[in-house]
Amino acid sequence: MPEIDLATAAARLADRLHSLGVAVAPDRAGRFASSVRLARPVTTDELYWLGRVTLTSTVAEIRAYDRVFTSVFRGVADVADDRGDQHQPDIDDFSAGTELADRRDSGIDLGGGRSRPAPRSDDAVTDVSEDDPTTPVGAPAAADEVLRHRDFASCTPDELRDLRRLVARLELAQPRRPSRRRRRHRAGEAIDLRGTLRRARRTGGHPARLVTRRESDRRRRVVLIADVSGSMEAYARAYLYLLHGAVRALRAETFVFSTRLTRLTRHMRVADPERALRAAHADIEDWSGGTRIGAAIASFNDRWGRRGLARGAVVVIVSDGWESDDPAELGEQLARLSRMAHRIIWVNPRKQSDRYQPLAGGMAAALPHVDVFTSGHSLAALDDVLAAIAE
Repeated sequence: MPEIDLATAAARLADRLHSLGVAVAPDRAGRFASSVRLARPVTTDELYWLGRVTLTSTVAEIRAYDRVFTSVFRGVADVADDRGDQHQPDIDDFSAGTELADRRDSGIDLGGGRSRPAPRSDDAVTDVSEDDPTTPVGAPAAADEVLRHRDFASCTPDELRDLRRLVARLELAQPRRPSRRRRRHRAGEAIDLRGTLRRARRTGGHPARLVTRRESDRRRRVVLIADVSGSMEAYARAYLYLLHGAVRALRAETFVFSTRLTRLTRHMRVADPERALRAAHADIEDWSGGTRIGAAIASFNDRWGRRGLARGAVVVIVSDGWESDDPAELGEQLARLSRMAHRIIWVNPRKQSDRYQPLAGGMAAALPHVDVFTSGHSLAALDDVLAAIAE
């Protein structure tokens, strides 16, 4: 294939797909261009699959993609290439493949050898039903990468089920804190006098070998408090999956709130996440209700925080900061919590927007007492949250 501008080619292909109703965002076109640069396909078939796994995300989009790919790339490689025919016309423009589509429709090795024709819209691979869950669609790795950057609020029910699997694979690192106890270690800095004398009994009372101890650490408690009010409903289910994984991996304490605080730790200890979520949903009486963040934090401080649950803990609060009560109460309760907790992490999915400013009363009152403020609106954005927890 003659040299062409890869960025322009990817952009034009994405534009054609968009004209047929396929929602191709600029990042998809960028992934397609990057995959071509890294994989360096030598056959039309390889190019087809690179485009399919990076430019499509649902079954319904494959037929449109096949139509565009056939009209653009079919016939770009000709049998005349194998014969060394120098009269083969150059493909200088990205749209020139359309003129050749009717003349040649078989995939030929761009490096000189034949290859299997890439599937077209009338092939069996795309003649699928959206209701058939066993039908293979693209490459799972590419689909996972798309879902990794998808905003939780825009996920379909099927994508939320896939999200459960991806959240379960997240590596949750347990935060540690120094322990007052020292543990026996051969490279310790302090001498364990009692252990040394006990060992000296074997050598007639002579301390031939010193026993040493070194400083140790222990788990730091993690507390997650998630907002399940009406303004956060689009993100609530995704974060319930995270709460379930945190309870099992970090032995975290989990709470949710809308107009009142509800403890979910016992429900989240169940191995099956769907069963855990059903039990939790049944226990939350104010699901998708109003938002009383200050009252919820006050309830946590009074019933659990000052009794030891928040002392030295990493507290993660997931909320958009829309407070229906007096914001001053939220600021006062967060100040109490910050004096007990080791670190407060506030996760606000609205922060993903470049135009976002924490002007809402609740968010403005909370920020002075927050150590880490992040968005956490997608799986990729959750990396910052997990890093802040483990820090």
